[in-house]
Amino acid sequence: MLLMGYHNYFFLLCVIFSLCNNAIIQATPTPPSNRTAYYFSVEGNDANDGSITHPLKTISFLNALTLKPGDSILLKGGDSFMGNIIIHTNGTKDKPVVITSYNNQQAVIDGLNGTALTVNQASYINIENINCKGSGRKDGNTTHGFAVNYSDHIYIKNIDIRGFQKAGLSVYVSADINIDSVHAHDNGFAGISIDGDYGKKLSTHNIIITNCDATNNPGDPANLTNHSGNGIIAGNCCNVLIDHCSATNNGWDMPRIGNGPVGIWCYEADSVIIQHCISYRNKTSKGGEDGGGYDFDGGTTNSIIQYCLSYENAGSAFGIFQYAGASKWENNIIRFCISENDGKVSAAHAGAYVWNSSHDSTQFKNFLFYNNTIYNDSGAAISYSVESDHSNFKFYKNIFVGADELLKGQYGSDVFLGNNWWSLKSNFNIDGEHNFESWCKVKSKEQLDGVIKGSNIDPSFKNAGHADITNANWLSGFNNYFIKSIPTVTQSGLDLQALFTIDVGDKDFNGQPVDKHYSGACSGK
Repeated sequence: MLLMGYHNYFFLLCVIFSLCNNAIIQATPTPPSNRTAYYFSVEGNDANDGSITHPLKTISFLNALTLKPGDSILLKGGDSFMGNIIIHTNGTKDKPVVITSYNNQQAVIDGLNGTALTVNQASYINIENINCKGSGRKDGNTTHGFAVNYSDHIYIKNIDIRGFQKAGLSVYVSADINIDSVHAHDNGFAGISIDGDYGKKLSTHNIIITNCDATNNPGDPANLTNHSGNGIIAGNCCNVLIDHCSATNNGWDMPRIGNGPVGIWCYEADSVIIQHCISYRNKTSKGGEDGGGYDFDGGTTNSIIQYCLSYENAGSAFGIFQYAGASKWENNIIRFCISENDGKVSAAHAGAYVWNSSHDSTQFKNFLFYNNTIYNDSGAAISYSVESDHSNFKFYKNIFVGADELLKGQYGSDVFLGNNWWSLKSNFNIDGEHNFESWCKVKSKEQLDGVIKGSNIDPSFKNAGHADITNANWLSGFNNYFIKSIPTVTQSGLDLQALFTIDVGDKDFNGQPVDKHYSGACSGK
């Protein structure tokens, strides 16, 4: 099936995720007073009755409790509890088991060299307002900070996680997990990691990650054979929503040279939506690869990145990658996104980078890239690796601005239509050709029924090259890439729905109604 046929599916999937998110939140009520509540304080005593006036004390006593649906564990805010909490019980939809802090502060679970909090083979557990602390990724800790394994219907909100060698938050072979407002920082492998059984995308499913940030997760010092230092990563999973999240300053201490980390990305995953996110100033090891903003990596299918901002990452804003041995990569979309000055350090040297080490175009196919804006004042807009065999890649109505050469590598039979191209140094430069019309005719690009529909106009952006926002909630007001020039860039009037049955949705990067006459991510001026 062609990629266009999946687009309505993506729109429906967004709606389903929204409904699913609301359903999960509504299913997490505060326990009424007739349910059992166990209070803990470091000044308590395990011989007490566990009331707020006579709290219990130790994590070992907590772990020995037989929790029932509707029970709650309340840890005194401001107290630091040493040890490793393990939850392996079942609540119900109407009576979840709740773990939270009281006293208007977050309690700290100091896991030292182990996992601070583990939820294992459990259902309907709500965990809120907790601080998980480890001894440090290089100072003795060797584990994840907060681990959810073989569980379902877990609601996680307002959690701070730091000081663990592996992932701050790890979800493995689990389903119906809602993760909201997690701050994962100063960990090793990743801030947040979603994973399942290898080769079984259904093993982990229905995951919602919202309002989270992954900051300064530099790398796992014990991992010398693969990437580490990721922001948010999802693999071997399906039906995942990553919404209004941010990733920054990750990956700078990966202890090896080779394939590297990315701010927000997925692999061996199906039906992933990454939207309204910021990924900026992520890094990789000296001499290492990647270090980009976003990535659809090997085995990704039926997924979309939309309404996202990427800037000043060491690698490309958008990694479009397939590695040897991965399952098929197909039917993916990137739309209404902005890249600013990405790819200056690692191999990409461009805003978008295409790579395929499988050397098989049938394994890497059906990709749409439309209504995006790429601005790069020291590199290209798009770069293709020497290893980049692919098929049916289409680029519609984008604005591509590069330092000089705009498009590098073998773009072959790829479709380019309705795009605006602008070289900061020479107005236009692709393959050494400086005349836009000549390039279109010689390469059979930017033409519809023999008529050139692309353009070569300076877009005169409002404030290009000065991205500085750090909160995903500010994206709708980010107007640096509004177009000042009149007439506007690419008044071609290409209607992708009418021409190619592509449902572009009803809003642009800023949440404004889509104007079919505009190229780029923003309709405003």
